[in-house]
Amino acid sequence: MRPALSSYLVVAAVTAVVTLALIPLVRLIAHATGLLAEPDARRFHAKPTPILGGAAMYVGFVAGLATAWRSGWFAPSFDGSTEPVAVLACATVACLVGLVDDVLDISAPAKTAGVSLAAVLLALGGVSIIWFRIPFLDVFVLPADLTLLLSVVWVLGMANAVNFIDGLDGLAGGIVGIGALAFMLYGVRMGQVELLFPSNIGPLIAALVVGMCLGFLPWNVFPAQIFMGDSGSLLLGSLMAASTMAVGGRTPDPFSGQTFFFYAPLAIPLLILGVPVLDTAFAIVRRATHRQGLATADKDHLHHRLVRLGHGHRRSVGILWAWTALLSAFVLYPTYNEGQGDGVVPIGVGMLALLLYTLFHPGIRIGQVR
Repeated sequence: MRPALSSYLVVAAVTAVVTLALIPLVRLIAHATGLLAEPDARRFHAKPTPILGGAAMYVGFVAGLATAWRSGWFAPSFDGSTEPVAVLACATVACLVGLVDDVLDISAPAKTAGVSLAAVLLALGGVSIIWFRIPFLDVFVLPADLTLLLSVVWVLGMANAVNFIDGLDGLAGGIVGIGALAFMLYGVRMGQVELLFPSNIGPLIAALVVGMCLGFLPWNVFPAQIFMGDSGSLLLGSLMAASTMAVGGRTPDPFSGQTFFFYAPLAIPLLILGVPVLDTAFAIVRRATHRQGLATADKDHLHHRLVRLGHGHRRSVGILWAWTALLSAFVLYPTYNEGQGDGVVPIGVGMLALLLYTLFHPGIRIGQVR
């Protein structure tokens, strides 16, 4: 049987409750062990803040995965499959690599090697990019060596995208949570129209990510009482990569909904997570132009620019959340409303309004003050 939407929501709720309940404990541990992010010129917080949020998120993830396994609702995904074990192994390695980086501040190559190991474990367990569609051409079945290479690159890209955007209180958790919810709904819809097997684990992983973000955000919104740290950002990025590979890289069929114009399912997460993906692309170009390493920290990310524009901390986060929500709606509307493209017009209007607000609101406020 195919899992119902309510089954995914229950798993997300369990994950959220466990994550939420564990945050006070990990905050105490962080304070006792001195695992705190100190204020500096690059950070916005004003006092030392615990950085063990990723540990609570990981335990919440394990609890949610165990719930899914024991419930029987997702039996096709667990029975005789190595994929759940691969996802657990990937999440464990990614979180541990991030945790070591939070504690010891390891080098960028070492962190890249650790995330690559997580990606290899994921691919060897069966979660990888098999089908690859090139726009205007055809679908290709990838050979084993290219499957492994593209899967590792995909995980590294997603993990770094989340890591780069984690610069303001609540920003990364909110963006990833919104994106994961959209991708979960997208995967459920693909299953409903028989483009995804009931055994596909992708929507379940997305539901777990939604729960982790929901449980973490109440403690992380401005002013944050705890940060997710690299343990959290690498964990979220790796799991989003796993979810998107399981859904987008495992079906040869484009889900067009007759008017839907995406050429490949793998394009969907790039749009839903457009904010961190765009921020990562800008960071790569910016640092290459200045002949800096990719891991070189700076204050020119999208969220930094919004703050300098005059939006302030909370409003900058709200703007980037809103962009993610609109991009997610842009993906989901034609997916759930086949053949009815007129509904994208209000979304386009919303994007234009948000763009104008982003660019001109600080100037209007200054004019009113004067």
